[in-house]
Parts: sequence; C-alpha cells; structure tokens
Amino acid sequence: MAKTNSPIQIGTHTLRNRITFAPTVKFDFTDDSGMVTEKLVSHYVERAKGGCGLICVEATAVTPGGRFGKNHMGLWRDEQIEGHKLITEGCHKHDCVVIIQLNHTGYTSNPECGPAIGPSGIQWQGFRGEYTTIEMSPDEIQQMQQAFVDAAVRAKKAGYDGVQFHGCHSYLINQFMSPATNFRTDEYGGSAENRARFCAEMICRVRELCGPDFLISVRTSGYDKDLEDAIAVAEEYVKAGCDYLQVSTGLTPIDDLAPFRGGKVSGVQSLGAYFHEHFAGRVPVSCVGGLTEPEQIHYLLENDYVDTVDVGRAILADPDFAAAVIEDKAYTKCLGCKACQYGPFTAHKCPAEMIRQRA
Repeated sequence: MAKTNSPIQIGTHTLRNRITFAPTVKFDFTDDSGMVTEKLVSHYVERAKGGCGLICVEATAVTPGGRFGKNHMGLWRDEQIEGHKLITEGCHKHDCVVIIQLNHTGYTSNPECGPAIGPSGIQWQGFRGEYTTIEMSPDEIQQMQQAFVDAAVRAKKAGYDGVQFHGCHSYLINQFMSPATNFRTDEYGGSAENRARFCAEMICRVRELCGPDFLISVRTSGYDKDLEDAIAVAEEYVKAGCDYLQVSTGLTPIDDLAPFRGGKVSGVQSLGAYFHEHFAGRVPVSCVGGLTEPEQIHYLLENDYVDTVDVGRAILADPDFAAAVIEDKAYTKCLGCKACQYGPFTAHKCPAEMIRQRA
C-alpha cells in the first residue's frame, strides 16, 4: 500500500510525496492586468517549502473575457510570462513539481469581463440574474481552443512542469462535457466522445507543441449525468494524452452516489476513488473533498483508494501542512469557516493563518 510520503511518477515527473496543493484562486492578489505579483509568488513558494509534492497554481484565465473578475490572474499574453517564472523558479528550489490550471469561465463569465458564451444557447443563472447564453460557432470554438493552447505554450516558457485543464465546477470545459449544458448536434455534442472533443483536441495539440515531458492534467467532473458518462468522457482525455486525472464535481448533484466500497469517505472523495479503480495502472488519479485531517489522507492513500490527495483549505491555513502530515507534527488547523476568507472577492484574512503567524 502507498504511504503518504511515497514518491510517485506522473508522466515523466516524480513527486516526492502524495500530497498536492489544490488550485485555489487568490482574488485580491493581482489586478486588472492579470500579472503575477510578489504576493502570489510568496504564497506558492511558501507552500512548496512546506512540503507539497505538487502544486497546481490557481485557475488562470486564457482570455480576459473568461475571468471570474477583474482581479484574476492570467496567461493570455506574453508579457505575463516573466512573472510566472518567479513562481516556478521558487517552487523548484524546494523540489516541488508545479503545474498551472488553465480556465475559461464560459457561461459563468463575469459580465464586467466578457459575455456568457458556451456550447449552447441556454438560460443560465449568472451574476446578474437569469440570462440567455451565447452559443459558440465552430470558428469561435477553434479560437478558444487556440487560446488554451497558447496559454499552455506560455506556461512551458515560464518553466511550469505542465498544465491542468479546468474541466469541472461548471466552467467552459465542464459545460462542453456535460449533457446538462451541451445540446449541440455537431461533432462537439451528443455522445461522450463528442462532448469530450473540445478538451481532447487541446490535449493533443499541447502534447504536440510542448513535448512528451510536459505534464498534462485534467481536473475533471466525476459525475455529469452519471458516473459512467463522466468516466467515458475522461477516457477520451486519457486517449488524447492526459497524464493525470484530478477528480471533482461538475454540474450534476451527487447526492445519490454510494460511498466507495461503503468506506469512510465523502461523496466527492468517492468520485476520485471510483475513477482510480477504473484507471488503475494507466494514469494516476487524485481526489478532493474537505481533506483537512491527516487521518483522512492516510486512510485514502493506505487503502489504495487514490494515488494522490488534492488538499486546499488545510494548506491555505498552514503552508507547512504537508510536512506536518508526513512527519506527524503539529499544525495550525483549518477552522472550516463557512465563507472561506480566500474565497471570491474577499480580502485575504484567513483566521487560521493569522493564528499561526501570531504563534
């Protein structure tokens, strides 16, 4: 059985342990330029130093119109590359593999940044009430794919070990893969293979341009329509060249999902476990879902439920959480605030981290 501190190979990269830092957006750490700031560099380097095997840098916009808000980091132009180099160089000094999550919000785009676009024209509950989204034309689909690919090429130039396509949480890639939002009748709609095509074609192109050593991950929805359909979509990603699946939720509720093997795991964690069982021996799979206690992490890994665990809030609260779990040391616990202070449009004031800094 894998131990939390066991190395693991993902693609051609070796992670020193099985704890990864989940992509969590820092909404007040940049401005309308989308440029990397010193605050962002310090944030990630501190967590690399704190023991993470891999860091996935937060959802980063591939176009200005696909941002959460005007204070959302980007990789849509070459001038942004140099700032990202500071993140990768700092993380690599601490033996940490670092990738970056690429995203477009699609239907959920902030209207201050761009229009609500997606695979189909539907009614959508957005920032300012319900409105009709704009269906992307075939030419617009190709232009958007090129924006993702161009951002991935910039990521490689910035020194990232790879990229992650943000394919869950109701954003654009998730909107294409989900039958709840994709009603197209062309090659990008209908079957699971077609609904996966938008992202799968980008994976192929990034592999072609960035080479075999560039790690390609998809943070994919584990349950859109049902588990089987979500796995069928992920199969297309893997066929296209995806090295690593990090599984989370999408557009469909998972209330009726049975816990994996009846174990002591949540529904969200079970999604990763089901995917791991299906893809075992082919690509590593990570799970997410409220992983704030060392016991949860050890349980999932030592029972071979997943290959890695994707931790968010616990590492936000204490940058040294990964090392504390591995070395069985004390750490500052996440307080489980109902509205996480790293959340959308809030000033950074995590109570747990402030407690740690005062200690």
